[in-house]
Amino acid sequence: MELAKVIGVVVASHKHEALTGVKLLLLQGKDHNGGDQGSPFVAADAGQAGLGDTVKWIGGREATLTLPVPFTPVDAAVVGIVDHAWGREE
Repeated sequence: MELAKVIGVVVASHKHEALTGVKLLLLQGKDHNGGDQGSPFVAADAGQAGLGDTVKWIGGREATLTLPVPFTPVDAAVVGIVDHAWGREE
C-alpha cells in the first residue's frame, strides 16, 4: 500500500461493464517525504476520493478485490483517503 495525490479524474466513453459506477482517478505517487514518485497513473475508486485528496492505493491482483465486482480488470485501486500523515523527525 502506497500514498498518492489525486491530480485528475479520467473520463472514459467506454469501459468494462464491471466498472459501471466506479470512478477512475489520475494519481501521482508520493515518496516518504511527500515528493513526486514515478509517473502519474490511473486507479479505480469505489469510494469518495476527489481532486486534491491524498489517498492510499494498492496495485496488482489485490486491487481487483476492492471493487464491487471481484476480479474486475484493474491494475490499481484506491483503498482509503488520508486525513493526516506525519513522518519521522531526523
